[in-house]
Amino acid sequence: MPELPDITVYIRALEQRVCGKRLQAIQLNSPFLLRSVGVSPDGLIGQRVVGCERLGKRVALEWEGDVWSVFHLMIAGRLHWRDTPSHRPGTSALMWMAFDTGVLWLTEAGSRKRASLHLCTADELDDHRRDGLEPLEIDLDAFSARLTRKNHTLKRALTDPNVFSGIGNAYSDEILHTAGLSPVKLSQTLGEADIASLYHACQAVLRQWTNTLLAEAGGGFPRKVTAFRDGMAVHGRYGEPCPVCGSPVQRIRYASNETNYCPRCQTDGKLLADRSLSRLLKQDWPRTLDELEKKRGAR
Repeated sequence: MPELPDITVYIRALEQRVCGKRLQAIQLNSPFLLRSVGVSPDGLIGQRVVGCERLGKRVALEWEGDVWSVFHLMIAGRLHWRDTPSHRPGTSALMWMAFDTGVLWLTEAGSRKRASLHLCTADELDDHRRDGLEPLEIDLDAFSARLTRKNHTLKRALTDPNVFSGIGNAYSDEILHTAGLSPVKLSQTLGEADIASLYHACQAVLRQWTNTLLAEAGGGFPRKVTAFRDGMAVHGRYGEPCPVCGSPVQRIRYASNETNYCPRCQTDGKLLADRSLSRLLKQDWPRTLDELEKKRGAR
C-alpha cells in the first residue's frame, strides 16, 4: 500500500499537473470504485482543481465549490498520468479524468477491487480524516505522548492511522530497524532513550525515502510505486543479510502481511514466533538466531 513517502510524491506530481486546471471529462469504468457520492461525478466537469492534499494514505483533490475527490489506493491501486488530453485509457482503468494538460487515471492489479473513490463536500471530508498525528510535523514530546497513550506493540502503534498518519507495513519495518527496536515490544515499556531513538528514526526514514522517491521521479509522474525497494534494510528482504550486521533478515507472517526484522539488531538474537509456522513446528521451532544457524548447518 502506498505510504507517506509515496503519497507525497503523488501529491507533488498532481500539484504540478492539475492544480488550477478545469476538468474536461470524467469516466468511471468500475461500479465498485465509487463508494460515496455527495456530488455527482458529472458535476465536476468544468470545475477547477484548487488544491491537492494527503489524508493519511489517501490522495485528495479539492475542487471549486468546496468539493473533494478522495482516492484510497489500498494495496494494488495506482495513479497514472499522460500529457495528452485526448488520450483515453483502456479498460484496465477503473476511472479517468481528462484535463487540458493531460489525463489522470486509476488502475488496480489483481481481482480483488479494494481501491475506492469518494466524492464529498467539505463538511463530509472529516469522515476521511483519521486521528493520527503527522509524524513529520510533531516534536518528541507529542510523539512520546501519542505512542504511549495505549500499550500496543510498536508495529501496531506505528501503523495504526489513529496513532500516526501515513505509516504502513513497509516503512514501519524500516523505522524499527533503524531504531534497533523489536516490532513486538510494547510501547509503554519503552524508556526515554528508546522513545527518542524511535522518534528520530521516524523522522530520518520518512524524510530519506520521500527525498529519494522525489529524486527518482525527477519531476515526472511516479511510475514505480511499490512497497519493495532496492535500498531497504529489512522490508521484503527475508533471508537476505542485514546491511548492518549481516544476519539473515527474519519475518513474522500474519494474514496477508508480514513483518521483517533483524534478530541481531532488534531482538537480541531471539526469533519472533511466526503464528502459523511456529505452531506447525512446535518444539522444532528455533528460539534464537544461533539455533536457526545450527539447524541449517546440520542439513
